[in-house]
Parts: sequence; C-alpha cells; structure tokens
Amino acid sequence: MPEPQRPPGCENCKEPCTIHLTQIVNGVMNKVDMCAKCPNAKNVDDPTGFALAEQLLGVSQAQGTASQTNEIVCPACGFGQSEFKKLGRLGCPVCYDVFESELGPVLRAMHRGLEHKGKVPAGYVSRRRQLAKIQELEASLAEAVLAERFEQAAEIRDQINELKKANGI
Repeated sequence: MPEPQRPPGCENCKEPCTIHLTQIVNGVMNKVDMCAKCPNAKNVDDPTGFALAEQLLGVSQAQGTASQTNEIVCPACGFGQSEFKKLGRLGCPVCYDVFESELGPVLRAMHRGLEHKGKVPAGYVSRRRQLAKIQELEASLAEAVLAERFEQAAEIRDQINELKKANGI
C-alpha cells in the first residue's frame, strides 16, 4: 500500500519543512515534518532526543566550538564532525571509515555488531551447506584418487552425485 501524500509544508505553520522526524513505537510509524521554528510546538525541544550524533562523536554542547577547531573531516565529501552533529547523519560511505573510531563503540553498544548481516532466505543456508559438503567430498575424492584408493573414490563419487541430484545441481 503506497504511503499517503504528505503536505509539503510544516504541519504547524505551513512554512517549508527543514526537520523530518520518524518515530516507531510498537511497530507503528509516526512522521512529523516541520520548519525550523516549530519544534517547541511539537515538544521536540528535548535535547536528549537529538543526542545520538553527540553521543557518537563524544561531543557535548559545552565542547561544541572547541572540538570544531580539531575537527575530523572526510576527504571524500568534506563532511566534518560539526555537520554530523548538526544533521545526525554522515555524508558518504567513506565517512564510516573516517569516523570509525567514534562510531564503533557506540554502534557495538546499540547493535549486535558492526557488520550488517541482513536476513537470509531459509533455503539459502541449507543450499550453502550442501554446496560446502559437495566441495569437501570433491577434495576427498581427489585425495582418494591420488592415493589410488579407487573403491573409496567410487563411494565418494556416488555420494557427490546423490547430493547434486538432490539439490538440482
């Protein structure tokens, strides 16, 4: 079902939107679009709600300008810590490597790891195991042939053929 069209202006005053928030609570997504002047009207003035970028970079409000003088900058896109703090997102894929020392510990605490594994179709895992077993048997077959254990090689060959037939290979 397509998402309903949202009006282009602030939900409060109809000015152009510069802030777009998405909140998911118990599987229900709520979106709020507003101009820079209206966050207080929607109770979005809680600084802890926007602390992720600061937490990731270890920058507090009191440190703001001091940290910007020694700011790390991405060589690919020129995105710096101040932009990340302001926008709460990174500029390009290279930024993940540039800001890795700051991002790593926080992402490890928030997620199970630093690498996105994604979902794997159920049949895929089983098929990968079967292909690995076939490769293992093929190595054993080559070893048996080199050692001139031909009866064992014939048994291994038959096992490989059965696995290939069962998996449609």
